[in-house]
Amino acid sequence: MLQAIEKYLAYLKSVRNSSPHTISNYGQDLAQFISYLSPPGLEAPALAEINHHVIREFVADLHGQGLQKSSIARKLATLRSFFNYCVRQGLLKESPARLVPTPKLPKRIPSVLSAEEMNAFLNQLAPRPSGPTDLGGTVTATIARAAKTKARKSVVVGEALLLPRDRALLELLYAAGLRVSELTGLNLVDIDERDRVLRVRGKGNKERIVPYGSKAQEALERYWPLRQELLLQLAGSRADRRAAPHVSAVFLNYAGRRLTQRSVGRIVKKYVRLINVNWDLHPHSLRHAFATHLLADGADLRAIQELLGHQSLSTTQKYTHASIRQLMDTYDKAHPHA
Repeated sequence: MLQAIEKYLAYLKSVRNSSPHTISNYGQDLAQFISYLSPPGLEAPALAEINHHVIREFVADLHGQGLQKSSIARKLATLRSFFNYCVRQGLLKESPARLVPTPKLPKRIPSVLSAEEMNAFLNQLAPRPSGPTDLGGTVTATIARAAKTKARKSVVVGEALLLPRDRALLELLYAAGLRVSELTGLNLVDIDERDRVLRVRGKGNKERIVPYGSKAQEALERYWPLRQELLLQLAGSRADRRAAPHVSAVFLNYAGRRLTQRSVGRIVKKYVRLINVNWDLHPHSLRHAFATHLLADGADLRAIQELLGHQSLSTTQKYTHASIRQLMDTYDKAHPHA
């Protein structure tokens, strides 16, 4: 069974083009299943020895550990995928997981800010027309001072100076409805600034073309000088020799390397706390807002499916519920007899 699992994980990587995150999760789920089947001192059973009763007992054990239904459903989905692979490879005649029901999950409607709230949030990160709060001017002035004093190597870009980068990534998350992995995976060649479109690599390494708006374009233009500084500020240092900058990446950290998904999560949380501590937003919330606001303004559901890169229309349809909920909230607030 262990050999079959190794081949399955290799299949996910080479044939299915699954993300490292997906492969890691599937590997952990299968390792947990093996651990359940083979306590210390015992060997893992053969594939032919696994039946639906064994899998039901495993699911019951997960329930006993207090796992959420969503986590149990994911682990069961991993087992289904693995055993289906074994059937296709001729290792089994039929999948033992086919008779095990998935725990019934409550329908979760994504929490979405209104268009007005989202605009207010992003506009508070935009630079003022003039004066000391002009963030683009502040970045340029700081770079110029560093060059004049020949202190470029010792310049540390503080959080305040990273605001143009942060605003650009927040604008793109909302303007193009990107997943965080798609945002951090963007390269310079993926951006067509003339036509304002992005070439995005989504799940399964599938590419799609997504447009973005003028505000996102403006934010990117203000970010480019800072990006250049991030690439240059550590040039020649020992740390830089050990880890070369990611010159092709769009979004960089203070060390000139590609921004990670975890860092994007921290950035979103940081600005949400500054703007409104009562909001429970994460990077995917901007993708939810993108889809819900397009739908509310009359966009076709199929078009939204293409923009989001969803394989199934049913995945996109959850945004219809969020849109209806916003409509009901508006009714409750505005109608005299609500």
